[in-house]
Amino acid sequence: MNNEVVKETGTENIVKVSYSGVKWKQFIGLMKSLLKNKMAVFGGMIVGIYFFVALFAPWLAPYDPYEIDLLNKLQPPSMDHLMGTDDKGRDIFSRIIVGSRLSLAVGVISVLIGAFFGIILGLVSGYYGKWLDTLIMRFIDVLLAFPGILLALAIISALGPNLINVMIAVGIFSIPTFARIVRGSTLAEKKMEYVDAIKAMGASDVRILFVHILPNILSPIIVQGTLRLATAILTAAGLSFLGMGAQPPLPEWGAMLSNGRNFLWSAPHVATFPGLTIALIVMGFNLLGDGLRDVLDPRMKQ
Repeated sequence: MNNEVVKETGTENIVKVSYSGVKWKQFIGLMKSLLKNKMAVFGGMIVGIYFFVALFAPWLAPYDPYEIDLLNKLQPPSMDHLMGTDDKGRDIFSRIIVGSRLSLAVGVISVLIGAFFGIILGLVSGYYGKWLDTLIMRFIDVLLAFPGILLALAIISALGPNLINVMIAVGIFSIPTFARIVRGSTLAEKKMEYVDAIKAMGASDVRILFVHILPNILSPIIVQGTLRLATAILTAAGLSFLGMGAQPPLPEWGAMLSNGRNFLWSAPHVATFPGLTIALIVMGFNLLGDGLRDVLDPRMKQ
């Protein structure tokens, strides 16, 4: 098949569609559908508020989150300290606000790490198949054999406890999820007519994978990425709770929750507010992810 045959069969229009990406009309339609989902809107509002707080944290925090005031330690919630103070007299409300930057950064960066490598492995595995597919999938199966938190603990134990290593660990255990989703979508997409047309026009495999196939399988990746953010934040908080993540005096939510468990009876607010903060952001991402799945996945439409 040559370029003239491609034009005569009309597949040139299919190729152009693969370049166009998401049209504005389609985008507006998706947004309208998403806004009709009340739970997704609620989740999006929660996520939006958290990102707003993280962006303007230095200006929103009423106190220095690192300032120690032993004379006012373990104070209950009041007008001066909306969420009370911890065992070192630090304002919990300020620490939660500033800690939003750490927790969201860990979640976003770790998911980006997992998505980057997972997408590449999934594309290569699904497109080329054969022995390369078998090799990559067996590697993915090995990663899936370990529970996520245990795999992350093993990685951090080897690298050392800090936030950067938490991002790496959570990112690594996120790779299999993205790889399997991308592989399945690529297997279906490479059978489409426009892929055959692009091959006939002499496009390289790299161009076919990243310019044509990848944009057309973004929907499940976006949905999974949103849902994975909730898992990443929760896992990062769990690692910090175990002392394998953020180290004092960083105001990371999991570390704050771990510190508060020592005062559950005498000052329950020290652990309650960080715990509620984690639960709320995880719920927000899950609701938003479910809404995106309903809109972007044709099988979910009635």
